[in-house]
Amino acid sequence: MWRACISLLLVVCVAFVLQACGSRQRFVAKPEPWRASEERACLASGLVRETSHVLGRQALGGPSACGALRPFTMSAAMGGRVAMRPAATLRCPMIPAIEVWVRDVIQPAALRHLRQPVVELKVASSYACRPINHAFGARLSEHGRANALDVSAFILADGRRITVKGGWRGAADEQAFLRAVHGGACRVFTTVLGPHADRFHQDHFHLDLARHGRNGDVRICR
Repeated sequence: MWRACISLLLVVCVAFVLQACGSRQRFVAKPEPWRASEERACLASGLVRETSHVLGRQALGGPSACGALRPFTMSAAMGGRVAMRPAATLRCPMIPAIEVWVRDVIQPAALRHLRQPVVELKVASSYACRPINHAFGARLSEHGRANALDVSAFILADGRRITVKGGWRGAADEQAFLRAVHGGACRVFTTVLGPHADRFHQDHFHLDLARHGRNGDVRICR
């Protein structure tokens, strides 16, 4: 009898420890039907096609609140001319948005202010099943929906590296480039956060396609 009690106690203790470890990233997630319908519409539209740089994935790990219907791994934009390292895991609507940002915002800004095209984006984060800013009990981050991308640096054709952390208040041409990239992103994505936003975004740009406001037509640009 006492052996059975001890065994049960050990099981309970182990379960408690595992729950405590997992609870560090606990988040709040509410049902949002628009996400699935938006993703299905994107998949049906043919806007995103598999290539050597955009590969479909079958599933993502994490609780059921996280993930996407059919995520993709994106390793480059503009037909492979602009690498993304490491490759980003994203839901369908994010991929054409990133293509527009790279083609219509980043490259013109780089040529204007830096006289060189960008050949690589340094990806700080994409899919991650976690709360906003890793804060216990906060809402599920858009990263948990594969609906966000963090970029920390831009590599030019001549090898020059423009970091958000160093360039935001750095040389004049780097400041001009990064502000143009940030401002242009606000016309493409619904959420754009950078060094002016808060202490969590001092070293990267956060971009996502979350819906804000009652009708989902509000944009956040900081």
